[in-house]
Amino acid sequence: MDSIHLIADNAGLQKAAALLGEGHLVAFPTETVYGLGADARNGRAVAAIYEAKGRPSFNPLIVHVASAEQAKTYVTWSDTAQRLAESFWPGPLTLVLPLREGHGISELVTAGLPTLAIRVPAHPAAHALLKTFGGPVAAPSANPSGRISPTTAQHVLDGLSGRIAAVLDDGPCTVGVESTIVGLTDTPRLLRPGGLAVEEVEAVLGQSLGTAEGAISAPGQLASHYAPGASVRLDATTARPGEVLLGFGPVAGDVSLSPTGDLAEAAANLFGHLHRLDAMGKPIAVAPVPEIGLGRAINDRLRRAAAPRD
Repeated sequence: MDSIHLIADNAGLQKAAALLGEGHLVAFPTETVYGLGADARNGRAVAAIYEAKGRPSFNPLIVHVASAEQAKTYVTWSDTAQRLAESFWPGPLTLVLPLREGHGISELVTAGLPTLAIRVPAHPAAHALLKTFGGPVAAPSANPSGRISPTTAQHVLDGLSGRIAAVLDDGPCTVGVESTIVGLTDTPRLLRPGGLAVEEVEAVLGQSLGTAEGAISAPGQLASHYAPGASVRLDATTARPGEVLLGFGPVAGDVSLSPTGDLAEAAANLFGHLHRLDAMGKPIAVAPVPEIGLGRAINDRLRRAAAPRD
């Protein structure tokens, strides 16, 4: 059975919220990428996310809520969390905090960890859906696990149609890479670079972020992730025979992340251009992208896309 294609008007939002309340999966837009949502309190619904995506169950999920006040009902809040929330929520920042007693979140969401990754998205349709639904929504990217993340409703349907109840369509995502994840269980740590530049977070904190250590503690830490069907070769200035070239700045390519070298434009274009090149069925070469600002998130996704696959 095909998935329902909903428009993000009042009727579409009401239908999407009702489907979530009935335990179904609904993909919806955020400012970063399209998420695959389920009621985070409903273990059966959350299990369906893993099944639809083919996602490893040891990889935790991000919970989306409508406000910081709602977030505080699920996690143990801190002064540092308050400072970051006041600065960047709603927006592309996920905080990992200790679970509050009596939280009610399914253990499948946290992969059995004592912490929860949580954020307040800025996208108007996501915010409206969360307010209409009234509860926490677990939502990884709405794509088969390990493949290119979706930045349009059509990307979602191309990968998951028939496996999910509906997709709420409100056009392309503006940020285009997943949220930045910061762990706040001890010293603030960068667990995943993303759509908020690390430098901005560090400026608010007044300190450098530590780095992730040890086992998987947040989404997006698998070595091979965000991958096209064909192989990916990084730091290329020209295409080899049989390759297609994803350009940036002075390297033109078959398509370019940003001809002017604008990192925000490059982030917004990243997954859409990878989808376009992947459809050509050829190996993908990628031009160098500077490791600054949003370039850190872009390069993180590209390195995972290029990583050896099991």
